[in-house]
Amino acid sequence: MSAPPAPRPSYAAVLRVPHARRTFAAALTGRLSYGIVPLSVMLAVIRSSGSYTVAGTVMALFGAATVFLSPARAALIDRHGPRRALVPMTAAHLAALALLAFVLAGPGRTGAVPVAVLAAAAGVCVPPLGPTMRAVWGTLTPDRALLQRAYSLDGVAEELLFVTGPLLVGVLVGVAPPVAGIAVGAALMAVGTAGFVSSPAVREVRPEKSGGAGRGGAGLRGIGRPVAAVAGVGLALGVLDLLVVAFAERHGPGSGGAGAAWVLAALSAGSAVGGLLNGAVAWRAPATARLPLITAGLGLALCGAGLAPGIGTLTVAVTAAGFFVSPAITTAYLLADEAAAPQARVRAGAWVNTAVNAGSTAGAAIAGALAGRLPVGLCFAVTGAVVLATAAAVAVRRVGRAATGLAPLA
Repeated sequence: MSAPPAPRPSYAAVLRVPHARRTFAAALTGRLSYGIVPLSVMLAVIRSSGSYTVAGTVMALFGAATVFLSPARAALIDRHGPRRALVPMTAAHLAALALLAFVLAGPGRTGAVPVAVLAAAAGVCVPPLGPTMRAVWGTLTPDRALLQRAYSLDGVAEELLFVTGPLLVGVLVGVAPPVAGIAVGAALMAVGTAGFVSSPAVREVRPEKSGGAGRGGAGLRGIGRPVAAVAGVGLALGVLDLLVVAFAERHGPGSGGAGAAWVLAALSAGSAVGGLLNGAVAWRAPATARLPLITAGLGLALCGAGLAPGIGTLTVAVTAAGFFVSPAITTAYLLADEAAAPQARVRAGAWVNTAVNAGSTAGAAIAGALAGRLPVGLCFAVTGAVVLATAAAVAVRRVGRAATGLAPLA
C-alpha cells in the first residue's frame, strides 16, 4: 500500500515550529514602531515648527536615510550576526529618537537644522527587523512549502502593522502631544529588539565568515528579477495613493478624503486576503514562473481601474489590484532567499524592501506630475502598462536565462 500524502503545511504549523511564536511576536512588537514613529515625528515637527515645508523636508531626510541605507544596515547583520549588530544599532536609533523628542518637546519654535539632523540620524540607524526576521524564518523553516507560508504570514502581519500604527497615533494624539508617539514607538522598538535578540532561534543566523560568499555582491547574484518586479509593484503603490485621492475628489466633491480612505482600505484588505491565499496554496509552478504572472495580474487590475466610472467600481478594481500585491512581494522574498548565499539572506531581503520603498517614492513623484496633466483614468492605465512591461521584462529574462543555461546575475 502506498503511504498517504503528507498533510500540507498550514499557518498553524508555522507557529508550532519551536521558538517561532516567541521570535515572531518580538519582531512584530519592534516593527510596530515603523508604523508609529514616522507619523508621530511629522506631527511633532508640524506642531513645533509651524511649517509644513520643514516637516516635509525632515520626513524626506528620515525616509531617505531609512530606505536607501537599508542594504548597508543589513550587511552589518550578515557580517556580524543579529545579536552583535542589532543591539548597538537599536541603541543609536533610540538615542537619536530620544534627543529628537526632547528637542521637539521644548517650548517655542524649534530650529529646522537640529531637527533635520536628528531625524536623519534616527533614520540611518533604524534596525532592519523585517529582513532579519525573514532570514530567521529561513533557518526555522527549511521546508520551502512551510517557508512560503511563513513569508506570507509575515507579509500580511507587517501590512496590518502599518495600518494599526497610524490608528494608534491617532488615538494617542487625542490625549497627549505627538512626541508621546515617538516615545511609544521607541519603547516598542526597545522591547521588541530585546526579545528578538534573546530568542534561541536568532542564534541560528550565523554571521558571515571572513572571505565567505556573502561578502560584497557575490552572495547576491540572482536577485535582479525579484528586485525589478517589486520595484514595479512599489511604483504602482506610490501612484495609487495619489490617484485614488484625485479620483475621489473629482467624482465626489466635498467627500474625497472619506472616499479615498475607503478605497485605500480596500487595497489593504485585498492584499491581506491575497497574501493569505497565496501562502495557503500548494503551488506546482516554481516561484520564478509565478512572479511575472502575479505582477502582470496587478498591471491588468490597474488598467481596469482606469475604466472605473465611480467610487464603487474603483473600489472593486483596487481591491482586485491589492489581491496581487502581497503575493508578489512574498514571492519576491522567496526568490531572493533562494538566490542569495546563506550568509547574505538579510541583505537579499533588504534589497527587496528597498526596491518596494524606492518604487513607491518614485511612483508618488510620477503621480504628482501625471495627475495634473492627464485624466485620472488614463493615469491608472499608464501605471498598469508600466507594471505589465515590468512583468514582461522579468518573464523574458527568466526564459532567456533558462534557454542559454547561463547563471542568473543580479
